Amino acid sequence: MRREGKIILTPSAGGLATGLSSFFSAYDSLWIGWPGIVSNSSHEREEILEQMQAKKMKPVFLTRRQIEKYYEGFSNKTIWPLFHYFNQYVVNDKRYWETYHQVNQQFCDEVAQVATEDDIIWVHDYQLMLLPGMLRERLPGVTIGFFLHIPFPSFELFRTLPWRTEILSGMLGADLVGFHTYDYARHFISAVTRILGVDHSLMKLTLEDRTIRADSFPMGIDFDKFFQASQKPSVKKEVKNIRSVIGERKIILSVDRLDYSKAITQRLRAFNQYLECHPGFREKVSLVMVVVPSRTKVEHYKKLKIEVDELVGYINGKFSTLGWTPIWYLYRNLPFDMLAALYLCADVGLVTPYRDGMNLVAKEFIASKHNGKGALILSEMAGAADEMSDIIMVNPSSIDEIEAAINKALHLAEDDQLQINREIQKKLKRYNVCRWAEDFIETLLNTKDQQKQLLTKSMDHQIEKTIINSYQSSQHRLLLLDYDGTLKAFSKDPEKVEPDDELIAILKKLTDQPQNAVVIISGRKRETLEKWFGDLKVDLVGEHGVWLRINGADWELIEKLESDWKQEILPILELYVDRTPGSFVETKDYSLVWHYRKADPGQGIVRARELVDHLIYLTSNLSLQVLEGNKMVEIKTAGVNKGRAAFRWIGLKKWDFIIALGDDWTDEDIFRVLPDTAYSIKVGIASTEAKYKIKSSKEVRTLLNKLAEVNSDENIK
Repeated sequence: MRREGKIILTPSAGGLATGLSSFFSAYDSLWIGWPGIVSNSSHEREEILEQMQAKKMKPVFLTRRQIEKYYEGFSNKTIWPLFHYFNQYVVNDKRYWETYHQVNQQFCDEVAQVATEDDIIWVHDYQLMLLPGMLRERLPGVTIGFFLHIPFPSFELFRTLPWRTEILSGMLGADLVGFHTYDYARHFISAVTRILGVDHSLMKLTLEDRTIRADSFPMGIDFDKFFQASQKPSVKKEVKNIRSVIGERKIILSVDRLDYSKAITQRLRAFNQYLECHPGFREKVSLVMVVVPSRTKVEHYKKLKIEVDELVGYINGKFSTLGWTPIWYLYRNLPFDMLAALYLCADVGLVTPYRDGMNLVAKEFIASKHNGKGALILSEMAGAADEMSDIIMVNPSSIDEIEAAINKALHLAEDDQLQINREIQKKLKRYNVCRWAEDFIETLLNTKDQQKQLLTKSMDHQIEKTIINSYQSSQHRLLLLDYDGTLKAFSKDPEKVEPDDELIAILKKLTDQPQNAVVIISGRKRETLEKWFGDLKVDLVGEHGVWLRINGADWELIEKLESDWKQEILPILELYVDRTPGSFVETKDYSLVWHYRKADPGQGIVRARELVDHLIYLTSNLSLQVLEGNKMVEIKTAGVNKGRAAFRWIGLKKWDFIIALGDDWTDEDIFRVLPDTAYSIKVGIASTEAKYKIKSSKEVRTLLNKLAEVNSDENIK
């Protein structure tokens, strides 16, 4: 702020930074953020920079236009209403989005100036959802946490955002994505799975080279600060002042920032209805409504302010007497002593937002009750509701419920108040804001450790050189290659992943070298493999080892197989097709495959588990095997697998170079039968029998292309 021509640095009242100041004092930390002032003066900016550096802070200066389009625009006219389920208020303006992207990039540039890959970067809230992804590109190995302090909406609502893919990709730059409640984390997982097609298991998402965890961390407060406030002389003085005006009347306290998501007008209407229905409480109860100014330049907030003012005036005009005003309306930000005094004096806390990420007012109200007396009415839509199941809960959309809850709270027995509040206070004291931060950082570091463990087999440049040199010096080479997910990335439509020109060119170069035997081992039908690769000098294995084609000869069965069992199994798969829109059955010569790549991801996973359990029970006496692959379930004759097929080629001659690449767990059978001297490579980061891991099919092609272009006269340096 400016005062008499000077820049004065003052901490914000409350908020995340204040709550975490004690936690980060134990770390060599640096806060990076907007300083809260627009300045075009280089002298003034230098002054701000010096003051902030002295307090271990780094400013990101924004222009007035950026504030208008980034903060007031995209952040609070697009993301805020959408994520709080006020879709009717959402403004999808491309200019807002472009500025949002620009400012996130600006933050990335500022962070990258001071951060190293040994640092922990913790990004907060909806204004910076692109930042984790940008930082991941700039500092690939850095540890990044992201925490969203507002709700994450359901998939059906989130999918309406035009920039949904970019937002999710940005958040996935983090190693750990935190939310206040499990529901928000679940909605996030659902959106990522359905929109980006990223697989997940137990709240962990798997990308090409990383696992990302999403989890809930209900934010705490500085419990001791509020619990001990009653002992402060300045707070006692404020309590005395309040009681001198209100006397012994009951006090209902409402504290909120001015926002349509807080249901302030709904609360006023409920209080009006209470006074109408309970005339005996007139002049015996007062509603103290604290409304903190917010986003005063946004049109919806201007209209809300007018509506609140009019309702307060209407109710006070309707019920006031010479000695009593029903509503004390305070439109301002209160200092801590005044707020703590109101918490202490209030008999009832009225916290009924339509939707809230957490709502710390509810926790502060309970924490302040040093004597344990007081009743809290809380919206079931607030994140804090999950931790306070014993208090009076209401649907914020129902005026009748809120009115009934007010009556219940005013009549709640003192013993019940003490029992409920003391139990909640124990939780709030144990899981305070510092413990919340510690929990998040510990989980982040554990997630990073798990990533490192999964990447211990990652193929680096040195391993790649070793493979290429070994290939170069050998005379009899065997290359065993899976297709889907290895040579070619997956597609939602399994029928639309035919080999492209680049892949055909790579395979042709490999097969043109007389030292090489190239075998494609796939789950595909033999007819499909013949169509795709029949003109190349490659050997083929179809249906996960059922059909073999060696040296261009006719296809042969690996053994005599029966297919009569398909008549019994096919109706079951068709039933699951009927129950799972988007799924379908593929019929092969000696196997059946239920595909669910086009189905709803969540439903597909559930149905797949049901189907596997169903089939295992049915096939226990049929000598059949149930395989789970990538978005598919296959049933085939037991004992026939890729490993058994690969062994046919391994035994053909004495190879001095063998390499096998695959991405699926069906390829593990190949890795198990390889000799110790072979190079086995898993595509992806899942657990594997392979010696090494590689990120993606793109990197597989890069490696194969390097092998195909090796100059046999000179080793790789």
